[in-house]
This record gives sequence, structure tokens and C-alpha cells, in this order.
Amino acid sequence: MKRLQVYLIVFIGLFSVVNLSAQSDKQKQLEQRRQAILQEIKQINSLLFQTKKEEKSVLSQVEDINHRISATENLIRITNQQANLLTRNINNNMNRISSLREELEIMKADYAEMVRKSYKSKNQQSRIMFLLSSESFLQAYKRVQYMKQYAAFRKKQGVEIGNKTQELQELNNELLAQKKDKQKLIDENTAAKNQLIKEKKAQEALMATLRKDESKYTTQIRQKQKEADKIDKEIDKLIKAAIAEANRKKEKESKSVSTPTTSGGFKLTAEDKALAANFSNNKGKLPWPLEKGMVVKSFGTHRHPQFPNVTTTSSGVEIATEDNAPVRAIFEGNVMSIQLIKGANKVVFIQHGDYISVYSNLATVSVKTGDKVTTKQTIGTVAKSPTAGRTILKFYIYRNNTKINPADWIYRM
Repeated sequence: MKRLQVYLIVFIGLFSVVNLSAQSDKQKQLEQRRQAILQEIKQINSLLFQTKKEEKSVLSQVEDINHRISATENLIRITNQQANLLTRNINNNMNRISSLREELEIMKADYAEMVRKSYKSKNQQSRIMFLLSSESFLQAYKRVQYMKQYAAFRKKQGVEIGNKTQELQELNNELLAQKKDKQKLIDENTAAKNQLIKEKKAQEALMATLRKDESKYTTQIRQKQKEADKIDKEIDKLIKAAIAEANRKKEKESKSVSTPTTSGGFKLTAEDKALAANFSNNKGKLPWPLEKGMVVKSFGTHRHPQFPNVTTTSSGVEIATEDNAPVRAIFEGNVMSIQLIKGANKVVFIQHGDYISVYSNLATVSVKTGDKVTTKQTIGTVAKSPTAGRTILKFYIYRNNTKINPADWIYRM
């Protein structure tokens, strides 16, 4: 019966070990996500809240604080998951400790019984009598083997008891460490919640300002969208013209080019096709156009967070960065065009086969049309908006003259 108890306890222990291993992997994943969010908050504070002295529009202030609130809420959610997982780990450890204690008690009882029996027959005379009472040489041999095995088993039991005792001590130490980790997470979560309360109060104060003159701010948003649409149309027009010019040049230089797509895309040489294929193979792995930055406006059409009746559309992504931040090419290619567009400052177009990356709102440009560029090569610096009080790069990716979502192509955008 005792043996059955031991086997049952061992089985439960093995199951607990496998479960703890899976939870440990989950804990590591959550910690990685938590660290990523902490880094995101650090970037938000660095890029969007650099100096309080700078004048920003109320809309820009609301947008900035929304980013920080969203990141803080994510941090609280992940930290809660970590704390809950640690609670499960602690409970599992406590169950494991209880099982080990039961197992240890059974082993100790077995060992005590063996010691007692051994003590009764420990004198040499009784051992000799045990052997001499054998009915045959074979029986005597078997009794010698039995005594050896019995002694070895006693030794093994003693070692196992020592190992179980050590395992129990280690689990107790681990349990104490987990309880400290959990308390640390609870304390951090409390601090994050307090910070969130402050952020939401500040947000509400700003929103009260917006609500006082809602029509004024919705007009500003729509006007800003019209200006963005105008810039996008100009970029579309310039891309179509650049594609047409590139195709004309290729026709003059060589007849060994493919026909353009029905939508009026590039005529590609074998070299262009190879470059386009290489670009396509790196989808989701391309580097950011800035060494340090965060997306403040994503690709596509969205309802405005403060005014649900107003929608905004972005043909690319807007990335906030540091003042005078260097802009870099996301992939090797050729500088197809450099243009000065009203409201967008300088714009650089880089061709990668039948793909084009576009870098808008540059203050300076360090390349020229026709240059070959390499991945991560600096092509200029970002301009700062005097009205928004932020340094923003507007970044686009096209395939021929069709816009595509940069977040699908840039690593972890």
C-alpha cells in the first residue's frame, strides 16, 4: 500500500514538473512583452513629451496622451497576467512541496523499518547462522546476494531521502522568490494604475477644452485631412510620372525588358526582377526608416478617437522621432526622384525593382537622383512641424503605383 502511495505521489510530482515548465515558458513570454511595453512607454516619453515648454495644439496633446494611456493600459494588463500566472506557479509549488513532504515521510518510514530489521540481525553470529541454516550451497549463495542487495538498497534509500530533502529546500527557496516577484509586480501595477488615473484626468481636462468648441476642432481635423490628401495625390502623380520616365529610359537603353503591368507599372530588367524578388522575400523583416521612432498614425481609414463622426485616412504611416533624426533607406535600390512638395517639405523616392519606398517631410537630403543606395544608408534628416510641435516622418511603400501597408513589411512596426 505504501509503495502505491509513493508511485502516485511520484506521478503527481512529474505532472507538476511538466506543468511548471510550461508556465515558466509562458512567464518568460509575458516578461518579454512587459519589457517591450516599458520600452514603448520610454519612447513615448522621449519622443512625444520631450519638453513641456514647446507649444502644441490641443489635438496634438490629446493624441500624445492617448498613446501613453494605451501603452499604460497594456502594461497593466500584461502585469496582471504575470501576477496571475505567478499565483498559479506558487499554488503548484505549494502542492509540489506537500507531495514531496508526503513522499519523504513514506520513504523515511520505510527506511526506519529497514534500519530496525537490520539492527535486529546486525551481529555477525546471526548472519553466519542465517547462512549456515541454508539447505544447499545455492540457497546460501542467494542469501549472500540478498544481504548485499539489502545493504545496497538501504544506501540507495538514504541517498534518495537526502535528494528529496534537498529538492524540498530548493522548492521552498523558489517559493519565497516567486512570492517576492509577485509582490514586486503588484507594487509596479499599483504605480502604473496611479499613473493611469493621472493621465486620464489630464486627458479629460484636454477633452473638456475640445468639447467647448467641437466644431472648431473637427474643422481643423478635416482641413488637416484635406492637406494630407492633397500631398498624397501629389505623391501619386509624381510616382506615375517617375514610372513613365523610368520606362522611357529603359526602352532607349535596352529592348530586353518586360512589358509593364496593365495598371501602368514598371518595365523590369532581369536585374530589376531579382531586386524586387529580394525585396518581397524580406516582407516583415525590413528595417525601420528611422533608428528610433514610434508610429503615431497607422495606414488606412480610422475613426477619430475623440470625434467618432470624423474619419481620417492615411496612405502611409506617420512616425514620431527625435529632432534632426537621420532617415535611412529600408532596402537597397536607386533614388528615383527627389521632390519639394508644399506641406511635406522634401520627399525622396527610392525604387526597389517594382517597389518604391517614399520618405516624406525631410529637412535635408544627402542623396541625389540616380544614386544607388544600400540598406540602412542615411538619405537625409526629418523636419520638425512648428504647428504640431513634433518631428514626424511620413513613410509610404508602393508596388508600382499601388499603396501598400508599411506595417506588413517593416519589422515589428
